[in-house]
Amino acid sequence: MRRWRTERGVGLHDPQVNEHHLQANSLPDDGRLRLLSFNIQVGISTERYRHYLTRGWQHLLPHTGRAGNLQRIGDLLADFDLVALQEADGGSLRSGYINQVEHLAQLGAFPYWYQQLNRNLGRLAQHSNGVLSRLKPHLLEDHPLPGPAGRGAILVRFGEGEDALVVVMMHLALGSKTRARQLAYIRELIGGYRHQVLMGDMNTHARDLLEHSPLRDLGLIAPQVQATFPSWRPQRCLDHILLSPSLTLERVEVLAQPISDHLPVAVEIRLPDALAVDTLPALS
Repeated sequence: MRRWRTERGVGLHDPQVNEHHLQANSLPDDGRLRLLSFNIQVGISTERYRHYLTRGWQHLLPHTGRAGNLQRIGDLLADFDLVALQEADGGSLRSGYINQVEHLAQLGAFPYWYQQLNRNLGRLAQHSNGVLSRLKPHLLEDHPLPGPAGRGAILVRFGEGEDALVVVMMHLALGSKTRARQLAYIRELIGGYRHQVLMGDMNTHARDLLEHSPLRDLGLIAPQVQATFPSWRPQRCLDHILLSPSLTLERVEVLAQPISDHLPVAVEIRLPDALAVDTLPALS
């Protein structure tokens, strides 16, 4: 349910709630949090460069294979606690008028979800980011990013005060100058927090993010070095989950799931004692 929003400004929001999933899952009781970032390419399966041409019509029109691809993605998401989605459709002709963020929340039995609409083409396309969570956020903000309209970030905060965990999910621009403006904006959002996670399709390599961007003074860690794009022959590491050094990394993996043209990135972290599961908002 939306509280308020300006056309190109910050919006404070409540996540949507799947009431029948509120008690379906609980977070691990060992203080670990399982994160996933996935550019799902609106449910299109791309397995060769030529498919961008031969299957390009699927960005405009529905196709029968999309439901099966979304089911595969939903099965994958069920193993995670917090998921960032990029290139989801919010319900238009090409998706069969299915809000893919909501649909994947149902398939993965997530009690909380939010769709960020970044480019509204009416019945033709509803370009969106999404967040799925088993944990109720204390705060959720919708941020259109600087530059041409169509790119956005979602900020969610768990906990209060200095020990809060802030997670920003994003899909950044292709151009380096615009991307730098977007990262400077995100840097301002998270600068006051100790525990930080940045996740999404960042369209550049980790070294650029950590050493040559406005994030360079934060001391962030990029634990994943495997390439994520293109999914059938990965050569470029464009999808990331970046962590502040206050968070303990338990596991990182690029999943061999070539459902989209990007591979999903998975990270498991151990939360600091002050962010133990029993201090975070309950699922009910």
